[in-house]
Amino acid sequence: MDEMEEELKCPVCGSFFREPIILPCSHNICLACARNILVQTPDAESPQSSRASGSGVSDYDYLDLDKMSLYSEADSGYGSYGGFVSTPTTPCQKSPNGVRVFPPSVPQPPPQHHLLPQPGSLPPIPRNSCITCPQCHRSLILDDRGLRGFPKNRVLEGVVDRYQQSKAAALKCQLCEKSPKEATVMCEQCDVFYCDPCRLRCHPPRGPLAKHRLVPPAQGRISRRTSPRKISTCTEHELENLSMYCVQCKTPVCYQCLEEGKHGTHEVKALGAMWKLHKGQLSQALNGLSDRATEAKEFLVQLRNMVQHIQENGVEFEACLVAQCDALIDALNRRKAQLLSQVNKEHEHKLKVVRDQISHCTVKLRQTTGLMEYCLEVIKENDPSGFLQISDALIRRVHMTEGQWGKGTLTPRMTSDFDLTLDSGPLLQTIHQLDFVQMKVPAAPMLQLEECCTQNNSATLSWKQPPLSTIAVEGYILELDDGNGGPFREVYVGTETICTVDGLHFNSTYKSRVKAFNASGVGQYSKTLIMQTSEIAWFTFDPASAHPDIIFSNDNLTVTCNSYDDRVVMGNSSFSRGVHYWEMTVDRYDNHPDPAFGIARGDVMKEVMLGKDDKAWAMYVDNNRSWFMHNNSHTNRTDGGISKGATIGVLLDFTRRIVIFLINDEQQGPVAFEGLEGVYYPAISLNRNVQVTLHTGLPIPDFYTPGEADATGSVC
Repeated sequence: MDEMEEELKCPVCGSFFREPIILPCSHNICLACARNILVQTPDAESPQSSRASGSGVSDYDYLDLDKMSLYSEADSGYGSYGGFVSTPTTPCQKSPNGVRVFPPSVPQPPPQHHLLPQPGSLPPIPRNSCITCPQCHRSLILDDRGLRGFPKNRVLEGVVDRYQQSKAAALKCQLCEKSPKEATVMCEQCDVFYCDPCRLRCHPPRGPLAKHRLVPPAQGRISRRTSPRKISTCTEHELENLSMYCVQCKTPVCYQCLEEGKHGTHEVKALGAMWKLHKGQLSQALNGLSDRATEAKEFLVQLRNMVQHIQENGVEFEACLVAQCDALIDALNRRKAQLLSQVNKEHEHKLKVVRDQISHCTVKLRQTTGLMEYCLEVIKENDPSGFLQISDALIRRVHMTEGQWGKGTLTPRMTSDFDLTLDSGPLLQTIHQLDFVQMKVPAAPMLQLEECCTQNNSATLSWKQPPLSTIAVEGYILELDDGNGGPFREVYVGTETICTVDGLHFNSTYKSRVKAFNASGVGQYSKTLIMQTSEIAWFTFDPASAHPDIIFSNDNLTVTCNSYDDRVVMGNSSFSRGVHYWEMTVDRYDNHPDPAFGIARGDVMKEVMLGKDDKAWAMYVDNNRSWFMHNNSHTNRTDGGISKGATIGVLLDFTRRIVIFLINDEQQGPVAFEGLEGVYYPAISLNRNVQVTLHTGLPIPDFYTPGEADATGSVC
C-alpha cells in the first residue's frame, strides 16, 4: 500500500487529493490547487477565449507557433474550451513534488473578495482564465462554467479516503480479553482480526482453517469497507441520472443529453455494459503488468545475489593476486600495488554498475507496484461513471509501464566474473612489463535462430557472443556438413557474424555450427543447427552473369536480345545433386532462328551459341529439327522444331548423370548427354528474333522414372 501513496497525492500541493477534478489530459488536481494556479489571459484576447467547449473546437487543438507555449522553454501547449493560450510573464514555482506551477499573473483582488465560499459552491472565476496541467504542462482556457466544467474524480476521492482511514490507527485484535493487542492478520473467511497469540490459539493452520486466507490488517480493513454504489447525476442536468456512455466523447451522459441531440451522431452504449468492459480491459492490462512486476522482483533477487558473488570473487581474486605478487619478493612490490589498484577499480566498477541497476530497478518496481495497487483499488469502486472517467488513462498508463519493462530491462548490465588471470611465468627482467593478460578462450557463440534461414539452395546463418561475455574475440569459424550426414568442413573464417552459403544441394538437410577464436585458442562450438534446403528449385535468369546484350523483363523470368548474334544467359541457381526439371516457353519466334537450351559451367563463353565450347551441353533447334551440341560437336539430328508458343523442357538427373530434352511435353531424341559430374547452371542462348519465358519449380514429368533406361539410351 505504501507504493500506492504517490498515486494519491496532488502534483501541486504534494498532499493527498482533496476534491480532485479531472483535467482533459486525464491528470488529476485538487480543486483548491486548480484555483491557485489559474492564470488570467489579457483582455485583448478575450474574443478568441470566449468560445465555448461546444463550439466544435477539439480539446487539443494545436495553436499557432507564436501562441503555442506558456513557457519560455520548448513545452508544447494546447487549447481547450476555446483554444487560445497566452504567455505569462511571471516566473514559475515548484510544488513540494518538484512540479512547475505558474502562479496567477494578474493582481490579486481586494481582501474582501477572499471570503470563504459556502459549502457546495465555488468563488467566481475571472473571465478569460487559463489553467496549465502541472504534470504534462498543457494549457487550456476555461469556459463560462469555470472549474465546474471539469468532472470530479469520485473514484480517486474514495480510494484516498479508504487509504487514509487504513493509516489512521492501528487495528486491534478482536479476541484479546484484556488490553487488546495490535492485530497482525485478518481472516477473510472469518472476518476477524487476530494478534499472533490469538491466531495460534484460535485459528491454527490445520484442518478446515488451513484453507482460510489471511491478509494484513490494513488490507482487511479496506476489503471490509465496501462503499455503497453511488447514483451519479448529469453535470448539465442535475435531476437526471447518468445512464448511457458516449463512445466518441468518452463520457457518461443522461437521456436528456441524448434528447437534446448533443450526441445524436455518436455511438452511445449502456453505462453498465461499458463499465464492465473497461473494468475487464484494466484487469487484463494489470495481468501483464503483474507478470512484469514478478519478473522484476526475481531480477532484483538475482542482482542482489550478484553483489555477493562479485564480492566473493573479488576477495578470492585479490588473495590470489597478493600471493603471486609476494612470491616475486621485493621486485614485485611496486608492481603489486598497481595491480591491486587495478583489481579494486574493476571490483568497485562492477559493484557500482550492479548497485546502480538495483537502485534503478527498485524505483521502477516501486512505481509499478504503486500503480498496480492503485488500479486494483480503482477496480473495487462501484461508481461506473467515475470509473469510466479515468479508466482509459489508467489503461494507457498500465500499458506504458508494462512497455518500460521491455526487452533488455531485466538483463544484468555486468557479469560477476573477473575474466583476468595473472601470468607469473615471466622472468624478473620483464617484471616492469607485468600486466594482466587474457588466458581464456571465447565462449561458444549463440546462433540467432530468428535470422537463420534457407532459400533455394542457399543458407544464411547469424550468430553472436553471449551477452555477458567480456572475452575478446578475433574471429569466427563456420562449419557445415555435406548435407548427407558426412563430416563438417569449414565454409567461412572471418570477423563477420552473418554468412550466406550458396551452392548447396537442393532437398538436402545440412548441419551447421560456429565457434570463436582469439590469441588464446579456439572456443567451444555453438549448438548445432539443422537446416533444410528447398525441395524444388525456384530460380530466375541471372542479370549479373549474362551477356550485356541480353534484355530482361517479368522479374528476370523473360529474356530476349538486342543483337542478331547469339548471346548466353544462365540461371541464378546451380545444381550438383538430385533430379531437376524446368521449362521455357517461346513468346516470340521470327525468321526461323535456332536458339539453344541446356546447361553450362559458370565460366561458359557468353558471346557464342550455347554448346560451342566445352563448358556447355545444349540442344539447338529451329522450326524443323534439332541437334545436340557440346564443344562444337553436333550429334543426334532429330525431326521436330519449334514455333511461337512451343515449350522446351530440360530434365537434369544427377542420379544417372544424364540430361534429356523435351519439346511440347515429348522427349526430343535419345538421352542427350551422359556422365555429368560437378556443378551446372541452367542456360540458354538466343538472338533478337527470339523471346522466351522461364518456368521453374515444376515436378518431374510423369513418363520419367529416374534410374531406368533402355539399351538405346532412350528413357522408358
